[in-house]
Amino acid sequence: MRFLADAGISPKTAEFLRRNGHDAIHVREVAMQRAPDRQLVDKARDEDRVVLTFDLDFGEILALGVVASPSVVIFRLSDERTNSVNQRLQQVIAEQAEALASGALILVEDTRYRIRRLPIR
Repeated sequence: MRFLADAGISPKTAEFLRRNGHDAIHVREVAMQRAPDRQLVDKARDEDRVVLTFDLDFGEILALGVVASPSVVIFRLSDERTNSVNQRLQQVIAEQAEALASGALILVEDTRYRIRRLPIR
């Protein structure tokens, strides 16, 4: 699976994903840490990547359009440290790979996650 980690996500999460066989880049690695969210969505869609973020604005961007991609994972965790994010992300990937591949907005919380299939109508 291919991922694009937003600026709020630790670059160590991109490293974690690469160590686990995924193609992952962090916005800092491609000099996009100050790019508007819409530009990141376009890059992720063009490169077939799942956006990883803490930023709720990505959900709003998807809700406003009639787009079926890219998938976005928004973390809403009480513990935002890298290990906690990585553990929750690993679970979501294992359980929801098909949803991520076909277009979904997944809101990841401490004890659960919620999925909205794209496009959001």
